[in-house]
Amino acid sequence: MYKAFIFFFIISFSAFAQEQIHISIKDSTTLKADKIFGVDTFGTLYYTTEDNTFHKKTKDTTITYTNFQLSEITSANAFNPLKINLFYQDFNTVIILDNRLAEVFKIDFNTVQPYKNVSFISTGYDNTLWIFNQDLQQLELYDYKTNKIRLKTVPIQSQILDLKSDYNNCYMLTENYLYIYNYFGSLIAKHKNDGFENMAFSKAHLVLKKDNGLNILTKNTTEIKPVEHPNLLINQFLVTNETLYIYDDEILRQYQLKLE
Repeated sequence: MYKAFIFFFIISFSAFAQEQIHISIKDSTTLKADKIFGVDTFGTLYYTTEDNTFHKKTKDTTITYTNFQLSEITSANAFNPLKINLFYQDFNTVIILDNRLAEVFKIDFNTVQPYKNVSFISTGYDNTLWIFNQDLQQLELYDYKTNKIRLKTVPIQSQILDLKSDYNNCYMLTENYLYIYNYFGSLIAKHKNDGFENMAFSKAHLVLKKDNGLNILTKNTTEIKPVEHPNLLINQFLVTNETLYIYDDEILRQYQLKLE
């Protein structure tokens, strides 16, 4: 009985240790885009083209937004499709759009008091944005309706590489660490950055890119696991629930994430 137990334990441990995340191709779409910023659960695409036009493309229609005064869109976040935010870093400005891409709010950090030099933004809850204040080297939760800072973190000592968030958490990737904060601004996790360059996020997964490989930190876990995938050139990538999107050479490939 004891030997049988040991044998079962060894087999179970071996199977657990070999647990890996794989991807399998589901579909592909031809798309001419400069940057892709999001794909929602209904397949709606959010992207820009070389003329700095922002597109929202559904199965039936495509609508656009262009602001020639502000030039290139640095980042866009459509986590809340009713409050899409576009960040123009060169002009230190954020534009908030509704679901029809009509402009509903403009935040010019050059004119607000006190002045803020912002290098990254991402969506928060209510009327807030997570912003990284470059001059103070700290993450702040900014209420753009009241022009108030609801909370701020301690200053960060290394260069910021990427920032992603939802209503509950904010993920900040720096050269040294990956920081995870809750909506109170409390640090709830900290992982050493082992060469990760940027990331994509959905409700269930945080995907991190290192060289030409991808790794996943699943929600409520502490281990960052590599993704086994074909030898692909990963130009841009996104994740929505259990679906991974990789964009390269005007083709958006759609993969199913599988834990084996």
